[in-house]
Formats: sequence, structure tokens, C-alpha cells
Amino acid sequence: MAKILIVEDNALNIKLFCDLLEAHGHKPEAVTDSRNALDAARQFEPDLVITDIQLPHVSGLDLIRLIRKDERLGEVPIMAVTAYSAQGDEERIRAAGAQAYVAKPISVVRFAETVDELLKDGHDRSVESPPDDPEIDKAESRANKSEDSPGPGEAGGEED
Repeated sequence: MAKILIVEDNALNIKLFCDLLEAHGHKPEAVTDSRNALDAARQFEPDLVITDIQLPHVSGLDLIRLIRKDERLGEVPIMAVTAYSAQGDEERIRAAGAQAYVAKPISVVRFAETVDELLKDGHDRSVESPPDDPEIDKAESRANKSEDSPGPGEAGGEED
């Protein structure tokens, strides 16, 4: 179970994100006021931060920069979400320090896949991998993973 901090000012999106994350076995914690997000992250010690970009008070870009500069949080993976995507936004968001960028309305399947990828990548960075075991057939292990999932749905949407 991963601890995931959500910084979002839209109540419907918070509910959607929390429900999706809980359904995948994670522990979400929501912060609606970006002015409190850095302190909340320090207390919660998340494995992943999901932040909206269009936030009142402290923008998502500024929040990402603050997290990256924080001694305790600097290595935590960050996924940015926004309903207002324009040319160059992804580059600016990644330059600020986010590893992933998802435009709203979100695809539920893609959202879950991105969360899983970021958590895996974050785990791989923080824990030294054991040496390869020649007895394990990695191709077969990957083939046994379930690919059964619902078709891509659209969720999320306009921000207030």
C-alpha cells in the first residue's frame, strides 16, 4: 500500500482520485489548499504526490518546485494533472520536476497505469535491486500478469 498525497481544489476530482487510489489498494490523503500542501507532505511522507497545476494561492508548478527543493521530499515522484493543457505545458511541468503529466478529463486506466509506473520507478530508485536470478524466467513472469481491465474511461473534467 502506497501513501499518495493529492493536492486538488475540486471536490469531485478529489473524490474520483481518492476512490481510484483506494480501489487499487493505496492510501490517499487530500489537501484542498495548496498553501498547506508542503507541510501536509512533510507530515504524511507520501510515496507519490499528485497535484493539480491550476491551484489558487500556490500554483502546482510552484508546489512542484518547492517539493523538489525540500530535503525530505525531493525524491518523491510527482504526477501533475490539469484541465488546461496548452502547447509547451508538458515541457514546463516536467522542467519544474514532475515525472508525469496527465490532462483532464483523465482516462481512468491511464491514471492508474501512471500511478503504478511512478510508484515502481520511485521504489526502484530508493531500493537497491537484488542481483538477477537465472532461475527466474522474466518473460514468463511478465506474461502471467493480468491484462484484464476495463476499457479506457473518461473521468475528471473542468476545474472551478
